[in-house]
Amino acid sequence: MATLGSRWLLSILLVIVPKCFAPAPPSLPECCIPCGEEKDNCVNIRCDWDSGLNKENHTYYSLHWKSANSEEVHVINGTSTSWIICRKDYTHGELRVWVQHGSVKSQAALFNTADIIKLPPPKVSSVSHQEFLDISWNSTCDEQQLSLGHCDVRYRTEEEQVWLEDKEVLHGSYTVDSPQPGTVYEFQVRCSCVPGLMSDWSLSHSLPSTEAAPDGELDVWRDCGISQKTSDCVVTWKKLPISQARGLILGYEVRLSYNNGTAVLVNVSTAEPKGRLACEEMQCHFTPSLKNVSSVSVSAYNTLGATVPSDLAMPTKVKSTSSKQKNERAIHLVMNEENLNVSWDPPAQLSDNLKEYVVQYKQAGSPPGQGFGWIKVKNLTTGIFEGRYKKYTPFQVSLFTLSHSSKVHHLSSVIGYSLQGTPSRVPSFKVESISDTHVTLFWESIPLSQQSGVILYYQIIVESGADRQNVLYNVSVSPQQDSETFKLLHLSPGQQYEVRIRAVTAAGPGANETAKFEMKDHENFAHLIAVVLGTILLAVICILLVLYSACRENKAWCISVSLTKVPDARNSHIFRHMKHQINDSLAWICIPVNEPHPKISLLEVVEKTSDPDELTRLVVGHGCPQVNCQDDRREGAVPEDCHGTDHSYGRKDYSHMVDSDEERHREDSCSSSEEEQSVSGYEKHFMPTALEVLEV
Repeated sequence: MATLGSRWLLSILLVIVPKCFAPAPPSLPECCIPCGEEKDNCVNIRCDWDSGLNKENHTYYSLHWKSANSEEVHVINGTSTSWIICRKDYTHGELRVWVQHGSVKSQAALFNTADIIKLPPPKVSSVSHQEFLDISWNSTCDEQQLSLGHCDVRYRTEEEQVWLEDKEVLHGSYTVDSPQPGTVYEFQVRCSCVPGLMSDWSLSHSLPSTEAAPDGELDVWRDCGISQKTSDCVVTWKKLPISQARGLILGYEVRLSYNNGTAVLVNVSTAEPKGRLACEEMQCHFTPSLKNVSSVSVSAYNTLGATVPSDLAMPTKVKSTSSKQKNERAIHLVMNEENLNVSWDPPAQLSDNLKEYVVQYKQAGSPPGQGFGWIKVKNLTTGIFEGRYKKYTPFQVSLFTLSHSSKVHHLSSVIGYSLQGTPSRVPSFKVESISDTHVTLFWESIPLSQQSGVILYYQIIVESGADRQNVLYNVSVSPQQDSETFKLLHLSPGQQYEVRIRAVTAAGPGANETAKFEMKDHENFAHLIAVVLGTILLAVICILLVLYSACRENKAWCISVSLTKVPDARNSHIFRHMKHQINDSLAWICIPVNEPHPKISLLEVVEKTSDPDELTRLVVGHGCPQVNCQDDRREGAVPEDCHGTDHSYGRKDYSHMVDSDEERHREDSCSSSEEEQSVSGYEKHFMPTALEVLEV
C-alpha cells in the first residue's frame, strides 16, 4: 500500500513530466496589411510566426482568428509559418489571432485592422558635394491618404560592416557633413504612416564623395617565398583603405635602386591585364624579380595626386647569433584554421634604432604574392593574423626588425600547421656502403610540401635473424638538409638485415620505406686468404722440385748454383763479350752447355783416365781448350802485378777481395812457373780446381 510520501512524489511527477516533454509553443504571430503601388493590394492580412522547431520537420499548424464582436473562429491548417487571411474572412475592427500546434497554442495577438497597414519602402535620391552628402526620399503615405509619420536613416562606407543609424527623422532628407573624400557611402531609409506600421528598409543606395589626393603611405614589404633568397623576392604592398585612397587609385610608381648604383622608375597601371602588376582583394605585388636590387620605393596615385613614396631596403642576415640571442628571438605559434597567433621573446636590450617588428607568414609552395601576409607592430611582442589556413599545409612564420633608416634584419623563422597529419614516405632510401660490422644508410629528406606536419625525427627499425629481432633508432632532423645519413654499428658478419625508415610528426609515424642488405663474412675472407697462401706455397714447392730435377740431370749446373763465392762480373774480362746476358740471371743458368750460346758460368768436366789425380783441361765458352782460348783472354788481360787495379772499372782486382787463405794462394801463384801464370787471375782465384770438381 502506497504511503503518503510516495503519493505526493507521484503527483509531482505527473505534473512535471508532461511539461518537460511537451513541445514548445509557437511564437506570437505578427500580422500586417502589406500595401503595394496599387490601392487594391491593401486588403489582405499576412501573419508570420516562428515555429521554434526544425524547419525541415513538416509539422502541421493551425492559424486561428476571430473578430471581437463575433464568436465565430476561423481556422487555416498547413505546414507553412506564413499565412494570408483574405479580406472576405474578416471584418474591420479588432481582431484576435493565435497559432496552435496540437494541444499547444501561442499567445493571442490583438490589433485593429486600421493600424497594421504597412506601406512599401520610400524611394531614395541623393546629391554629393565636397563638403557634405545630401540624400532625400519620397513617401507613399499621400497615395494612401495617410499622414506621414517619422523615418529612420542608416548609412555606412563600403569598407565598414556596422551601420550608423539616426531614428525619428521628421523631414524627407538627410545630410552627412564632412564625408571622407573619395569614399562610397551606402544609405537605407524606412518610413511609417499615421496610422500604420513602419515600412521595410529600402534598397541600398550608394553615393560616392568627391575625390582628393591620396593620403598616407603604402605598407610595403617583400615576398621571398620559403627560401628567403633575394633572387626569389618580389615587392608587395597592401592596398590603401578608402579613407586614405580618397578616390580611385589609377596605378603605382615603383622605383628600383640596384647594387651598381643605377635606378629605374616603373609606372604600372591598375588597368594592366596580367602585366607587371598583380592585385588581389587586399594587396598587390610587382611581378619582376628583385635580384641585385638594394632598395625599392612605391607610391600610389589617382587623378588628384600621389602618396609619399614608401621606402624598403632589402633584408640582411644576422652575421652571428649566440645561443642566448637565439632563445631571445624564439617564435611561438598558436595556429588553427581561422587564426594565427604569433609571439616572441624581446631582446635583452632594445636598440634605439629599432622602429618596429615585422611578422610575416608564407604558405609553402604558393606562388609569389599569394598565400602571404604580414603585420608591423610597435612596442609589442605579439601578432594576430585572421584568415583561412589549410589543414596539413606548412606555413613559414618569420620575424624581422625594421629600423628607422628602413634597414631590414631577418631574425628567425619557424614552420607551423593549423592541423598536423602523418607525413608521406621518404623519397629515396638505400644502403650507401657495407663493411664487415657496420653500414651507412642514406635517404632523401621529405619535401616540405609533403610533410603534413613538423617532422620530429626519423625512425629506423632494424630486423635480423629468423626470430625477427627489432632494434629501434630515432634520428634527429637536421634543418635545411636535403639528405640524411646514419651509420649502423656492431652488426654481425654474414647476417641478413631488413631496415625500415619512416618520419614521425606530432600526429604519428608515416609510411615505411624498406631496404635489405647482407653483411660481409669474416670466414670467407680467411678462407680466401688461406687458399691464396696455399696456392703460392704450392707454386714455390713446384719450382723447387723443378730445380731439383734439373740439378740431377745437369751436374755442372748444380755446381755453378752451389758456388758460394760469386765474383763481380764487371771485373772479369771473359764477361765483357756477354753483357747482353747479365740482366737475365735465371735464363743463363738454365740454358744447357750444348746450346749455341752457353752461359759462362757452366763448366764441363771430362775425365781422361781413371786416376782421379789426373784431370783434363777445363773447357770454357764454346768448349775450346783453355790453352787455345788464352789469346782471346789476354787481349784484355790483367797486368801481372797481382796487387794492381782494374782501371777500366775503377775497382780493385779480385786479389783484394778474398780472404787470407786466398791471398796465400795468390802469392804462391805469383811465384809459380810460367805455365801456371798463363792462367789469368780470375780463373786462378775464382774457378774451382779439379779436385774440388771431383769432390762434388
